[in-house]
Amino acid sequence: MQSNSLFIAPRERHAGSLLISLGLMSLLRQKFEKIAFYRPLITDKQDPDCHFLKHTFQLEIPENEMTGLQVSEATQLLSENKKHTLYEMLVEQFQALQEKYDFVLVHGMELTDQTSGIDFDINLALAKHFNSPYASVISGQNKAIHDIEKEIEMELHASSNLDPFAFFINRTPAHILEFIPQFPQHEDVPIYFLPEIEDLNTPTVKEVADALQGQFLSSSESSCGRLVKEPIVAAMTIENYLPRVNEGDLIIVPGDRSDILLASVMSLFARNMPNIAGILLTGGLTPRSVIMDLIKSYQAADLPIISVETDTYPTAVSAGNVRANLTPNNPRKTNLALGLFDQWVNREHLMDKLLIRTQDRSKDITTPIMFEYGLFEKARAHLQTIVLPESNDDRILKACDLLLQRNVVKPILLGNPDEILYRANLLGIDLKEVEMIDPETSPWRSDFINELYEMRKHKGITYDLARDSMTHVNYFATMMVHKGYADGMVSGATHTTADTVRPALQIIKTEPGTALVSSVFFMCFDTRVLVYGDCAVNQNPTSDELSEIAISSAQTAEQFGIAPKVALLSYSTGISGKGNEVDKVRQATQLAQQKRPDLIIEGPLQYDAAIDMTVALQKMPESQVAGKATVFIFPDLNTGNNTYKAVQRASGAIAIGPVLQGLRKPINDLSRGCSVADVINTVAITAIQAQAQSDLSSAGQ
Repeated sequence: MQSNSLFIAPRERHAGSLLISLGLMSLLRQKFEKIAFYRPLITDKQDPDCHFLKHTFQLEIPENEMTGLQVSEATQLLSENKKHTLYEMLVEQFQALQEKYDFVLVHGMELTDQTSGIDFDINLALAKHFNSPYASVISGQNKAIHDIEKEIEMELHASSNLDPFAFFINRTPAHILEFIPQFPQHEDVPIYFLPEIEDLNTPTVKEVADALQGQFLSSSESSCGRLVKEPIVAAMTIENYLPRVNEGDLIIVPGDRSDILLASVMSLFARNMPNIAGILLTGGLTPRSVIMDLIKSYQAADLPIISVETDTYPTAVSAGNVRANLTPNNPRKTNLALGLFDQWVNREHLMDKLLIRTQDRSKDITTPIMFEYGLFEKARAHLQTIVLPESNDDRILKACDLLLQRNVVKPILLGNPDEILYRANLLGIDLKEVEMIDPETSPWRSDFINELYEMRKHKGITYDLARDSMTHVNYFATMMVHKGYADGMVSGATHTTADTVRPALQIIKTEPGTALVSSVFFMCFDTRVLVYGDCAVNQNPTSDELSEIAISSAQTAEQFGIAPKVALLSYSTGISGKGNEVDKVRQATQLAQQKRPDLIIEGPLQYDAAIDMTVALQKMPESQVAGKATVFIFPDLNTGNNTYKAVQRASGAIAIGPVLQGLRKPINDLSRGCSVADVINTVAITAIQAQAQSDLSSAGQ
C-alpha cells in the first residue's frame, strides 16, 4: 500500500532534524499544493517548529491541526497501560490529515529531558502505524566515521520491518566529508551528509535576549538577527577593552558603564574595528537619558542594546548556554539552511524516490510559492552570473545575501567594495564571498568606453559622451553583459525604467528576428500563474508590434513551464465588434498566427471570455483559448498597466515583473518600490532567461 507521507525521525538530541524537515518541505512545495506538517508528540502546548514551518511556507493548515498530544499526556496514557489508545488517537489525527492534504510530512518525537518517560522507539512504531516511509536524522557532530556507520546499521536493524527511505547525517565534521565517496552505501536507502555550519548553530541577538528575558533599548528588526559568536564581559578600561573585541562579540557590561557603552557604539562606525553583535547591559541598570540621546545622535538603531535584570557573571553564563534555533524572524538563517540542504542533498533523486513511494495526488496547479520555488530550482540547475549595479540600496544587499545563501546565482555587485562591506556590516549581513567591482577603478573601464564609442559613433555619440555614459553604473553593468563578464543584469530599485532599458537597447540590442523589446508580468494567483503583457514598456503598439509582443510573451511563458495559450484582448470577442482598436487586435492575431503557426493564439477576446470557462462557452464554445488562456496580451500600455494593478490589488495576486523580453541577453527592470523578495525573484528569472539564451546559442553553433 502506498502512502502520501514521509516520517522524519531524529535519532538523538540536537541532530538538526528541523533543517531536514525544512529542506524536504521546500522540495515537496514544488510538487504538491496542499501539504500538512504534523508532529504527533510535542513537549509544549505551542510548538515553535510548527509555527516556523507554517510561517516559512505559508501552509494552509491551522497550527492546532499540526500537533498531536503533549508528551505529558502521552506519558499519562502509557502509565495507565493505554498504549493502544495512544496510537489510535494519533493514527486518527494522521489519517484525517491524509484525507485533507496532498502530502503529510511527519516530524517524530525528539529526545529531551521531558521525553525520558517515553520509549524512543515510539517513532518507529508510529511510522509503522502511519504506513509512512521512514527517514532517520543522525548527528555527525564529534563522531568518527565508524561511529556513524554503526548507528546506521543499528537503525536499519531497528526499522527492518518498516520502509526505510533515507539517512540524513547532519552536522558532519569537515574531516569526515572527504571520506563520503568511500562510505558504505545501502541498496535503495540513500545516505546524505550535511556539513556542520557554524552560523546555523550560532544564536541570534534576539534568541539571547528572549532567553534572558531582556528588554531592547535600541534595535531594528534586521539587527535582531545578528549572530552572537561569543558573549564577552567588558570589565576593563576602554583602551584595554577595545583591542580584545572580535567580530560578532556580544558585549556584556554593567548598565552604568557609559564609557564602555559609548565606545562600543562608536566602534560600529569605525572601519578598522570588528562589527560587534550587540550590547547587553546587566544589573537592571539603564543609561540616563543624556547617554541614550547621545547614542541616538549616532543613528545607531542597527546596534541592539539590551537590558537584563541579572548581574554580569550569571548573565554571561546564561548567554553562553543559549542554543540556536530556526525561527520565522531570521530569514537569513532559514535561507542558509535551505541552501545547505540544496547543496548536499540530491533533490532530483529524492523527489523521484518520493513519487515512487507515494500517491501522486498533485493536480495541474501552481501556487505562488510553488512558482517561486520552481524559479530557484531552475536557476540553480546551471548557475548564472548576474550583475547588480545598485549596491547603494539596502534591498539589493539583503537580496544578494539571500541569493548567495540559497545558491541561486553568482551575484556581482558594482561599487566600492569597502563601502559595500561597511554597509553590509551595518545591516548585519555577510557579503565577503560576493564578487565586487568598482567601475571607477576597473581595468575594463577604458575598453568599455571605446566599445560604446565604436558602437554608437554612427548615431552621433562623441568619445567624451561615451566616457560620461560609462560613469553610469547601468551602462557599465550592461557592457559587462555584452562582453560576457556577466550573464544578465537586474536594475531599477533606484533608477527609472528608461535608465535600465536605454543602455540595453543601445548595447545589447534585440535578438535576431525580433524588432521590439517588451515586457510581461507573472501574475501568481492562488492556484495558477498567468502571464500579462505588455504592461510596462510599449505605450501604443501597432498591430505588427502587438503580434511580436504576443509571440515573445508565449516564448517567455514556455521558458518558465507555462504552456502558452495566448489571448489578444480587446473590448470585443470574435467577429462581433468593429472599430479601429478591435481591428488592430484582429490584425495582430492574424500576423502572430502567420509568424508562429505552432502556437495557440486567438483574438480578439474580452478578458472575461479569455479567463472564465462559463463565459467562454457562451461566446466562443469551440475556442482552444477562450476560458483556458494562460497568456494575456493587452492592446496598449494604458489598459495593461491599469489592469494588472487592478487585478493585483483586488485579488491579492503576487505580480512578479516587469520581465523584459526580446533582448539578445537578459536585462530586467525592478520597480522602485520593490521588496527584497521582488529582487530575488527577478534575479532568478533573469538567470533562467540567461540559461535559455545560452542553450539557443549552443544549439545554433
